[in-house]
Amino acid sequence: AMEKSYTSMFLLLVAISCALAKDVGKKEAKETTAKPKLPQTLSRGWGDQLVWTQTYEEALFRSKHRYRAPLRTAPRPLAPPRPLTRTLFFSSNKPLMIIHHLDECPHSQALKKAFAEHKDIQKLAEKFILLNLVYETTDKNLSPDGQYVPRILFIDPSLTVRADITGRYSNRLYAYEPSDISLLYSNMQKALKLMKTEL
Repeated sequence: AMEKSYTSMFLLLVAISCALAKDVGKKEAKETTAKPKLPQTLSRGWGDQLVWTQTYEEALFRSKHRYRAPLRTAPRPLAPPRPLTRTLFFSSNKPLMIIHHLDECPHSQALKKAFAEHKDIQKLAEKFILLNLVYETTDKNLSPDGQYVPRILFIDPSLTVRADITGRYSNRLYAYEPSDISLLYSNMQKALKLMKTEL
């Protein structure tokens, strides 16, 4: 009887071990088939090929200041020696487009998808200094009618928030939905046009 009891116990342990081994194998298979998470970029999915600024301060600086870039010149033959570098000044001369959104907001995600998939918007966005924020700034000018998401503001190079470029909602002036993507596109064109006529 004792031998029978040991045999039963041994078979029970083998059965439990096999069951546990199958569960571990399933978990490992699930982990290997899961998609690897891509590293976060400044675009946060709004357009990976576009140039995005990292902070509000950087965006303001780029829109307001003139940059210095060295311009190399080759010495002319039989001319007195000149320095090999001169400074070339240029300004960005681009309006700023700021997108406020949240990663966990379904409205923000839907607008991001529409924005990223719209080829004309992606092309036109190259003419802007771009910033997308997942946090609020301390600058109250960026929330003229409240802190809601998603909202998109246009700021001209004189650092003025364009209150005349809004979405279609009277209670959330700077809100856009995926169905408003053509309005957003025309507002981007308007921001560029106003900048050219006013500067």
